[in-house]
Amino acid sequence: MTAAALPTRSIRFVYPDDMDPLWSRRRPEFACAANSVSLLMPYVEPYVVKSVRAALPDLDEDLRAQARAYLDQEKAHHVQHRRLNDLLTRRYPRLQRLERLMRRTFAWLGRRRSPAFNLAFAAGFETVAYSSARWTDKHLRELFAGAHPLPATLFLWHLAEEVEHKSVAYDVQRATGGKRLTYALGMVVSMLLLAGFSVAGTLVMLREEGLLFSPRAHARLLKWSVSFVFELFPTMLVSALPGHHPSMLADPPFLGRWLESLDPATGTMPAWSMDFLEP
Repeated sequence: MTAAALPTRSIRFVYPDDMDPLWSRRRPEFACAANSVSLLMPYVEPYVVKSVRAALPDLDEDLRAQARAYLDQEKAHHVQHRRLNDLLTRRYPRLQRLERLMRRTFAWLGRRRSPAFNLAFAAGFETVAYSSARWTDKHLRELFAGAHPLPATLFLWHLAEEVEHKSVAYDVQRATGGKRLTYALGMVVSMLLLAGFSVAGTLVMLREEGLLFSPRAHARLLKWSVSFVFELFPTMLVSALPGHHPSMLADPPFLGRWLESLDPATGTMPAWSMDFLEP
């Protein structure tokens, strides 16, 4: 079972040197948390790309074409996140140590884990990413009101494409003989690594912004975290059940519709605005 043909969108973000990396002053703790996820992308996504690319010779023609389109989308994501991350590490130099740990962690996984585990991690990572998109879609007004349009567009474009290609890595994993139990293990490991690194990055940025001991910041982060857990854990549980396929998961209503605002002449997305949420 494969999804419809995936498009490649030629999106490039250019950030002004004086752009505030704390791009949501209404919800600065959310900007810190989202930035910490961005910091991960140039390390986890190349690992995922390499894992899926290694399986291409073992796929049939249709799934191979789908996987290649998926890889193009994923490569575009981490390249564009790298541009934002350059601003982050200039503003928060302590993040460089965390980046080195991320680099070593995913390089170690790529070298030392089996191809079967690497593919299971890729498929599980996509389940976590899909859940992130579903959760974000439900909280757009709260999270992105007043946000700088450039990073907001980056994150929403990325999440929308995660929904769009939610089935591909899973299909590759199953087509190459991957077991559902291995997929469940990869999903849990990806969730734990992403959560651990994201929390660490968030705390570094909160400290640098003088928000580490802010009760309001931590109350909001706790509320969002609990809400996200109630989105993520049921999805992970359902995904691990026999007979389940990611195509059975309902897509979030806004993100897919937002991708339709793509400019076909340039292959780019318009800058995010709250006007997109108006009827």
